[in-house]
Amino acid sequence: MQNSTSTSLTVVSTLEMEGLALSNEWSNICKADKRRFNKNTKADGFDTRLGKLMQKLKAEGGERISSDRLKDCNIHNIPKQRRSEALWFADNRDEALAFNKASKKGFTSLAALQQAMKKATKAKLPTPPKGDEESQETSTETNEAVTQSAKTVEDLALDILLQVEANGFKVSDFKVAINNAIGMIEDSNEAVPFEMVG
Repeated sequence: MQNSTSTSLTVVSTLEMEGLALSNEWSNICKADKRRFNKNTKADGFDTRLGKLMQKLKAEGGERISSDRLKDCNIHNIPKQRRSEALWFADNRDEALAFNKASKKGFTSLAALQQAMKKATKAKLPTPPKGDEESQETSTETNEAVTQSAKTVEDLALDILLQVEANGFKVSDFKVAINNAIGMIEDSNEAVPFEMVG
């Protein structure tokens, strides 16, 4: 019996020691990831340079950058998602860096930063003011009428543009953002879920 208890304590101590070692190693990994992310997003960092190259290739014309052109520039072996993220970063660099600096989280990837920025933007959308009952009834009737009529793609586009302007964004910035989103979907050849405001 005593031997069994002694073995059990040894196993627990060993597990605790292994857990402590893994915890310390994980902390070092997280710190290294943050350092790498900060290095990659500097002016001469990997993501910044890749994003600027992608911008120049996009500026050459066309909806997409051809596979041949990517091969010509030797970036065809960089994953599509990484290229798309770098392009997004180059297009939104100042805003992204300011958001990263203001955040206490300390991002380790462009994907996480982009997702957090989208979430923060969505959270800032204004809620309709509460008015008297008559205006609420009118609003409800209007919403029901809109819901009953089938919206066309043009109606949806107009609704989105009105939301863009209502939230203080420039239409030119929205054009860049929607083109980037379309490019990301086309580049990855898979559906990327996103939410429409409206």
